[in-house]
Amino acid sequence: MSKTQAAKKSPAPDKTAPTRQHILDELQRGEVKFLRLQFTDILGTTKNVEVPGSQFEKALNGDVTFDGSAVEGFTRVEESDMLLRPDLSTFLIYPQFSREEGERGRVARLICDVTLPDGTPFGGDPRQVLQRQVERARQLGFEMFVGTEPEFFLFERTPGGLGSTVTHDKAGYFDLAPIDKGERIRREIVNKLLQMGFDIEAAHHEVAPGQHEIDFRYAPALETADRIATFKFVVKRVALEYGLLASFLPKPLENVNGSGMHCHLSLFKDGQNAFADPEREYGLSQTALHFIAGLLDHAEGIAAVTNPLVNSYKRLVPGFEAPVNIAWSTSNRSALIRIPAKRGNSTRAEVRMPDPSCNPYLALAAMLAAGLDGIEQKMEPPPAIQRNIFKMTVREKRHHRVKELPADLREAVDELEKDEVIARALGEHVMDHFVAAKRAEWRQYSATVHQWELDRYLDLI
Repeated sequence: MSKTQAAKKSPAPDKTAPTRQHILDELQRGEVKFLRLQFTDILGTTKNVEVPGSQFEKALNGDVTFDGSAVEGFTRVEESDMLLRPDLSTFLIYPQFSREEGERGRVARLICDVTLPDGTPFGGDPRQVLQRQVERARQLGFEMFVGTEPEFFLFERTPGGLGSTVTHDKAGYFDLAPIDKGERIRREIVNKLLQMGFDIEAAHHEVAPGQHEIDFRYAPALETADRIATFKFVVKRVALEYGLLASFLPKPLENVNGSGMHCHLSLFKDGQNAFADPEREYGLSQTALHFIAGLLDHAEGIAAVTNPLVNSYKRLVPGFEAPVNIAWSTSNRSALIRIPAKRGNSTRAEVRMPDPSCNPYLALAAMLAAGLDGIEQKMEPPPAIQRNIFKMTVREKRHHRVKELPADLREAVDELEKDEVIARALGEHVMDHFVAAKRAEWRQYSATVHQWELDRYLDLI
């Protein structure tokens, strides 16, 4: 988790989407042999349909179909046909990851929205869930920009090529080579991302052995979600070339820090940061306070979306720099929401709860919905807490109205089901399938005998 974030400038102007003909020309000029049509399932797994050159025009027309019944949480067998409608603004040509790949031909990609055969939007498409909240913000005069700090581990592979939890190095926060053995692979990842148009702000070793972070510049919410999905693919792909496993599991190792994905959120209105007001306390506008209040009010309901795994809640425990307490602060990192020191167009709320296992489209949609609800309902946050909340007594927390995040996935899903605002933002299809999947995941986990139980009880009982 980087302790500083580069200062923001004014939002970059909207990029003009390339035309269909421009993309066809680029595919030919770049000698691209395959076009990857990418989308994401409800649980956040990136999927794709890859077509050869003979099908490029059909793909760009949005005429490529796939079997939705085979994708997690999409639809039933009897209504399985779906279409991939490409977002032309997401076109890019992948860099070459290996010599063998180059010999087979270059690959390009387009991120797609999923539609029904008649062209109507599919209610289970996570990308369109976020688009609905982006449109809701636009109708209120706002655009949300997001900067993220995704963390990941690099692990050794076994001689048979399977993953392990043996870390690639024993380095710590901001260490250098030769202690930091991930320096070369981080640079390789950054170079690939730069070739793909990312604006990288920083890359460094994190606190835990084998743990790394690469931060990319803030962008509109939908673009950021697209970038997160692409980023995870590139990290894993480069790691594979180095014979390593890159894992975004929140807590793969005990007794060390887990991996988070802090999200820096800001609203802009008429080209100006709507969170900034130098005349008010902390330099925060009333809009910012309403937005923060909404995030705090819905934090328990959001948790299942931003922290969607059983394993996520093994990161959200005291002592490892992860938030547990639902509070905000301008000076300490024990709170759920921190307001970094920079003001003006850099004014933003850093939400420290999310982890990189989340579906980025659903997570950003949930956070945006919560913040907008705070604005619409004119919610007021409790006073900012500048003390280390981990050291406060239960009575002090109660006095400051500090609640805690759900303790496990089951509790988080219970809270999600009770939160009508977040449920409405996700939509009925996503909500039903997401909850069902997470309930099943919890049941399976609860019925599994873990090694800890055997080590703790087998000889004792």
